[in-house]
Amino acid sequence: MKYIKEVFSSRIRELRKKYGYSQEELAERSGIEYKHVQRLESKKPCDVKLSTMEKLAKAFKIPVSELLDLKQKYIKK
Repeated sequence: MKYIKEVFSSRIRELRKKYGYSQEELAERSGIEYKHVQRLESKKPCDVKLSTMEKLAKAFKIPVSELLDLKQKYIKK
């Protein structure tokens, strides 16, 4: 079973690619350091704060609830 951090990491990567953003562009649009975006998308992602989620959602111009749409397709049983 995947942990929530890994699922969230996949979600960020999916949205970033959907919007056509590079990691650098997402960092710039969200006000998050580039290295932090890299860590969020890594195979062993770091913990994420609510304030970071808000910045990411704002960069994608979506509500935080949509950012957290962690579909079952990400979760392995």
